[in-house]
Amino acid sequence: MHFPQAGFLALLDQPAEQAPAGVMARLSPSLRELLLARTEAAQWTGAASLLGELLRAREATLQAAFDTALAADELRRYQKFAKPGRPSAHIIQLRQKQAGARQASNLSRQSLIKAAAAFVRDAGIDVPERTTLDVFIVGWIDANVPGDAA
Repeated sequence: MHFPQAGFLALLDQPAEQAPAGVMARLSPSLRELLLARTEAAQWTGAASLLGELLRAREATLQAAFDTALAADELRRYQKFAKPGRPSAHIIQLRQKQAGARQASNLSRQSLIKAAAAFVRDAGIDVPERTTLDVFIVGWIDANVPGDAA
């Protein structure tokens, strides 16, 4: 599983004074204004800590989706050759693993929505009508938060 904003999340976990100047210069002006306090010393704003929580929730969502797909693939592979009738103990364990992965996926999606709501409220970002918050925020992250290539 690859999380493209992992480097930027690590940057947010450091004090703002220790952030590399090159990385900070590559941020869009609107994102820099949102994340850095307007003081003499470089400090993160409250929106920066909320963005960190949002990125952690996004990472958890990606991991849960990966785990769910992996469990489903494994279950499909074994069910393909299963004999008709009562399922084997291994198939039952795989179904339980899949159910656990689905539950983790649902919980991570809920945490993403909760973190997104807090971030959008604090940052003053307007969510377009008829767009779900999780879909909007994932698009916003992909468009505005620098990934590994940046």
